[in-house]
Amino acid sequence: MTRHFIRTATALTFAIALLHAPTATAAGQSPSAAPPQAAPLSAAITPQAVLAAMERVADWQLANPSRHRPDDWTQAVGYTGFMALAGVSNDTRYRDAMVRMGEKNGWKLGPNHYHADDHVVGQTYAELSIALRDPKMIAPMRAHFDDILANPRTGSLEFTVKGNQDRWSWCDALFMAPPAWLRLWSITGDKRYVDFAVREWWVTSDYLYDKDEHLYYRDSNAFAAREANGKKVFWGRGNGWVMGGLVRMLQYIPAAHPARAKFEQQYREMAARIAGLQQADGLWRSSLLDPASYPMKESSGSALYTYALAWGVNAGLLDRATYEPAVRKAWTALVGNVNPDGRLTHVQPIGLAPKVFDEQATEVYGVGAFLLAGSEVYRLARR
Repeated sequence: MTRHFIRTATALTFAIALLHAPTATAAGQSPSAAPPQAAPLSAAITPQAVLAAMERVADWQLANPSRHRPDDWTQAVGYTGFMALAGVSNDTRYRDAMVRMGEKNGWKLGPNHYHADDHVVGQTYAELSIALRDPKMIAPMRAHFDDILANPRTGSLEFTVKGNQDRWSWCDALFMAPPAWLRLWSITGDKRYVDFAVREWWVTSDYLYDKDEHLYYRDSNAFAAREANGKKVFWGRGNGWVMGGLVRMLQYIPAAHPARAKFEQQYREMAARIAGLQQADGLWRSSLLDPASYPMKESSGSALYTYALAWGVNAGLLDRATYEPAVRKAWTALVGNVNPDGRLTHVQPIGLAPKVFDEQATEVYGVGAFLLAGSEVYRLARR
């Protein structure tokens, strides 16, 4: 629910490492009384309606904590969304909760030293450090990344080769790790961080990006795979991770940087391809090229595309007349996947390829993607 609705008193455990203070039972109300029915969310593209949807979804997640490890990628993608919400909401709870999360984590990255999934939490640490000007929030990450630079991995990206995930050998990694490296560079000015992120991005791109389809294979196991209709397998959320990663790189790469034009080119190529694969209901499917085999709606990849396309319109990298209708249609459909209580549905569970799943499925990373999308749709609505 938004802050305009009564929140039920709940003893919360360490959610997505977030603290959410319960409210007292309303005067005269029995503790066992059913909570008031939430009003339906509006799918209108207005700042007030978009923010209300974001806060309803965020508050549901706070009240229904994920049980994943607090520095796990699933949680950390959720944190990126909470930071995006904190950037547009007047409610300070969301950023305060992120600070508490960082403190409880000791500002450390995940335990798998080289693995991209354990680096994504650093994006939130860095954004908090920028906002609050507190260097302690990035100190462990800086030591962690300095050790990687001193002891780099140069092995194969072939997914069957042992140790391949010490590098960015799967497309999801491009959302998880390189934006953390760029945020650290923006704070410290240490050019080694941006050089590493840019170099390794293009190593992965050269390996996984299909230059004809303008889409990414999830990993090398997908190279020879084909869908039931005979087309190549391009996973919906996997390409969403890349589009989101491109945005989060472009947010920090200066216009004069020699790599900027190449990133913009790939972003525009993928944006055009993705926009053309949007389905009639405004969403994208788990399989981009064989939606008929996976007809169920999918919220997490769709939210990442909405985020990426809306950001491009807002930043002036995409033509407004061409892309804004797609963004509006997508946001309306995403809000339609939110239950009245704020539960985001139709989120494909953890995986690495298109699959059939329960339409009521939810996950904290899907919430993070929804909040990222909402933050850019909110800015679009304000314009």
